[in-house]
Amino acid sequence: MRLPPLVLGIALALCASLTPAVADPAPDPGLTVAGPGSTVVPDWRMQTSATAGLDGSLISSPRHGDRGWLTVPARSTVMAGLIANRRYPDLNYSTNLRDSVNPADFSVPWWYRREFLALPQPGRHTVLRLNGGVISRGELWLNGVRLGDTAGAYPRAEFDLTGLLRPGRNALAIKAMPADPFRDFTVSFLDWSPPAPDHNMGIWRDISLATSGAVSVAEPRVVTALEPDLSSARLTVKAAVRNHSGQPQRTTVTASIGTDRLRQQVELAPGESKIVAFPELRVDRPKVWWPAQFGEQPLYRLAVSAGESTASTDFGIRDVRSELTPQGQRKFLVNFRPFLVRGGGWASDLFLRAQPRRLAEELKHVRDLGVNTLRLEGKQEDHELLELADRLGIMLLPGWECCTKWEKYSTWSEEDYRIAGASTAAEAARLVNHPSVLGFFIGSDNAATARVEQTYLDALRAADFTAPILPSAAAKSTPQLGKSGMKMDGPYWWIPPNYWYQDKLGGAAGFASEVGSGPMIPELASLRKFLTPQEIDDLWRAPTKPHYHLAKKEVFATLSLFADALAKRYGQPRDLTDFLRKAQLANYEGNRAQFEAYGRDFADPANPATGVIYWMINNAWPTLYWHLWDHNLDAAGSYFGAKKALRPLHVQYSYDDRSVVLASTGLTDVPGLKVRATATTVDGRVLAEQTVTATAPANSSARVLTLPEITGVKGTYLVRLLLERDGAEIDRNVYWLSTSADVLDFTKSTWWHTPVTGSADLTGLQDLPMTTVKHSARRVPGGAEVRLHNSSGTVALAVKASLDGAHGPVRWSDNYVTLWPGESITLRAEYAGAGGLPPVRLSGFNVGG
Repeated sequence: MRLPPLVLGIALALCASLTPAVADPAPDPGLTVAGPGSTVVPDWRMQTSATAGLDGSLISSPRHGDRGWLTVPARSTVMAGLIANRRYPDLNYSTNLRDSVNPADFSVPWWYRREFLALPQPGRHTVLRLNGGVISRGELWLNGVRLGDTAGAYPRAEFDLTGLLRPGRNALAIKAMPADPFRDFTVSFLDWSPPAPDHNMGIWRDISLATSGAVSVAEPRVVTALEPDLSSARLTVKAAVRNHSGQPQRTTVTASIGTDRLRQQVELAPGESKIVAFPELRVDRPKVWWPAQFGEQPLYRLAVSAGESTASTDFGIRDVRSELTPQGQRKFLVNFRPFLVRGGGWASDLFLRAQPRRLAEELKHVRDLGVNTLRLEGKQEDHELLELADRLGIMLLPGWECCTKWEKYSTWSEEDYRIAGASTAAEAARLVNHPSVLGFFIGSDNAATARVEQTYLDALRAADFTAPILPSAAAKSTPQLGKSGMKMDGPYWWIPPNYWYQDKLGGAAGFASEVGSGPMIPELASLRKFLTPQEIDDLWRAPTKPHYHLAKKEVFATLSLFADALAKRYGQPRDLTDFLRKAQLANYEGNRAQFEAYGRDFADPANPATGVIYWMINNAWPTLYWHLWDHNLDAAGSYFGAKKALRPLHVQYSYDDRSVVLASTGLTDVPGLKVRATATTVDGRVLAEQTVTATAPANSSARVLTLPEITGVKGTYLVRLLLERDGAEIDRNVYWLSTSADVLDFTKSTWWHTPVTGSADLTGLQDLPMTTVKHSARRVPGGAEVRLHNSSGTVALAVKASLDGAHGPVRWSDNYVTLWPGESITLRAEYAGAGGLPPVRLSGFNVGG
């Protein structure tokens, strides 16, 4: 007997009660499911069909066994399972990913198998629930019977197991089919990194066994409507209920939020599923959820029950919306306040491994940086990312990926439309309660056709998805949603800092959905973790040589453009150490300028900058480009340049008009500030100096002074900006500048780069003498404080403090700091672990390590 799957746009989270057999002569399989409740399959046995064969009726027989199969985690693609079983050397290192894995191994299906104990009981109804699809397709079997099939990475599915369960031992088997991102709706990485050799085939989200009585309740959700003055909110609670029996059922569904209780009588026909909507609930003086830069992140708890079946979820009360400016540019508002998106493109693990601890560390990096939004382009992750974003106040812009089957609309079949609709329904149900969700892109680089757009809109609206639905991340339009108001004009590779102050292409105007300055070179200690000595040496000796840890795409395959710019601006590197110290300065100033330019021009009434997504914030696999922190979670110049620009109260310099700007991300004005700007020669002679008092405008920026054009010196000079209040330093910012500017030729721009025909002269930095920076350190709760003092007679440029041997990632309050002679600064380092203080090591552009 073959049972058809119930593929639901809004999956039913059913509670389970599978009682173990009284007597079973075989060994306990380690999975005993007791109810009421739902039990996630904790792990699997995995084997290639080249060894196990293709007969699902045999493999799913409890008598078959899986001796010799690999044990893999609950969420595990085939490659993830093989890596977990140490079948390969370190695939992050050198060319091991290319040379140690045979792609032919993944041209055949792979099996996942799990045994469990159960004792079916009268009146109980058991289902197998998939919280996401099997990549690329799944064939599901239980106890020798084929349950049905799934297609696509995202659609949820349920299979009714009632009547198939045996008292005692049962066997579940899932056959995962080979994946091809151009033929299947998968998760892929294109030129972000080398592709996973298995194309992420297999199980990547939780699968559970669930049992209920006749009626179950699931997928509770809350539709919130917040008043513009934030004084009250209207809540509409909904939930899915289902009758599993062959008889009509009448039940009471109860919902609770805090002390508020709602009840609804529901009548269900045999086998019927329906959405129950409760009467509207009004909440006065609600605890409003804010993104981190604006406020706190309070969450409410909703619980819904029907009989012995219960389901619950957290939600936040907030309002998000989007509109086009008079200039036709996309802008966002959160709780009716203009919200400048200063975000980054998110990369999941290349092998889609579930790594909650690593994920938490990366989201802490996001919060520490001040990045306020993550764009998830077809890498929707799992529930952990959504929950962390809610708690940390990080906005999310999920959506479908570019360039693969997802955007090859002309090739779609009727089945493809069904899979795309089910995928969107499943993701909408996952996202709808999370206040961190800012919107959803139905397209990335392209625009959906009318039928595709309607398919997506129907699914999103059916799930009460109230966040903005966006037609594309590129400058495209769709019939119903209209213009995207976005731009995707590049750059993706190296450009100088002054690029960002133009209103052309990716410069600071409108909403740039993916832009960045390409090569981001980690420090030596991190490079050694994934490159051979020869590969490290090639970075500066052979920059025109294609590098495996760059991209296969020809324009991103070498460091030649970056190396040429480094040599012209900073001077030809003399050795590896010189290359790395100059690379850190270039990464720092480039990333700082990108975020500062958008921060400044958010206040431009004529052509405002409304959002920017840095491409990318992290890596799926170790690379030498597109990240603010590297794959080892280490922070270098790329990180701290961005962090400097993203400080909540910040003083900054403008590369185009020499203005000094106060930028604030808070919701209230900050008066009583003092801004001091000093320009000096490299050897410390003062060229210009100004001091003004100012108020930082709420959620905006303002020019507070303009430095004069520098004369009487040729080449490199320095500008130091200090922001003080009541004598205390709030912010410091140091620029290395040139009397000759970088010149951009926009007439020859490509989608990925704008040529530079004239270079700034920063070679004077090479003349800085070595300095002595002293330090003292002490252990404090959660980390350490390190005080730096420049005891020399010259500026100490880009001083980096490190804690050697600290356990896990270290998050510094600031780093790569520049100190004038006699200046001091105290840095805070946060890290995990108890015990004594790790050794402090200082390095820098002209500070010995």
